[in-house]
Parts: sequence; C-alpha cells; structure tokens
Amino acid sequence: MSDDTRLRGAGGTEGGLGSFLIGFAMAVAGGWLLTSQVTVSSGGWRLWGYNAFGLSLLPFIVGIAFLFFNGKSILGWLLTIAGAVIIFIGIVTNLDIYFRPTSLFNTIVMLVLLMGGIGLVARSLRPRR
Repeated sequence: MSDDTRLRGAGGTEGGLGSFLIGFAMAVAGGWLLTSQVTVSSGGWRLWGYNAFGLSLLPFIVGIAFLFFNGKSILGWLLTIAGAVIIFIGIVTNLDIYFRPTSLFNTIVMLVLLMGGIGLVARSLRPRR
C-alpha cells in the first residue's frame, strides 16, 4: 500500500491506535472513579451578610435589555458578557468541594488509571520509530 492509502493511527501517526484506545478507556475509568468520590456543595452567595446572587444578575439583565433594544449595542454586549463572567465566577468561588474518605488502595487505583491512561494517550500520539 502507498503512504496515502495506508490506515493511520491516533493523531495521524503510524500505529498507536491500540495504545490510544486502552489509554482513553483507562483515563475515563480513573476520572469517573475519582470524581465519584467528590462531594460538591454551595455555602451560599453572601455580600455583607446579604444574599448577593440577585445583585450579581443586574449587569446581565441590563445588558440583555440593551441587546433586545439594539442588537449591535457595544454597551449591551459588554454588560451581558461582564454579567455572565460575574455569575460564573461567583458560582465557582462559592463551591465547597470535599473528597470523601476512601481507602489508600482505591485512591492509588484511581490515580494510576487516570495518569496511566493519560500517559498512554500521549504516547500513542507520538510517531513510532
């Protein structure tokens, strides 16, 4: 077969498809096992003792109103984007993330699957010599 018709592997390199698939499966399994041990909760969004979520919506709502009036409004786009960023950052910074207790063996298995899978995927993307 010529070089043009030959089957290419992961990332367009020769071979490596098996390593890629095994590594991908390992990384997905390790990532799923690791994230299933994590508990995420929110403690609330407070500013000077008051619930601040409604206040953070103001720039977003005003920006949307400007955009409904004029879709090309620079101020409308700036307020909408700034409001969305404020909301996203506010949600992320108010999250409480806990790793549930698990055995050392389970933690090692999760991390080896995740990191070993990522390593195999990375190795499969390099051309073989």
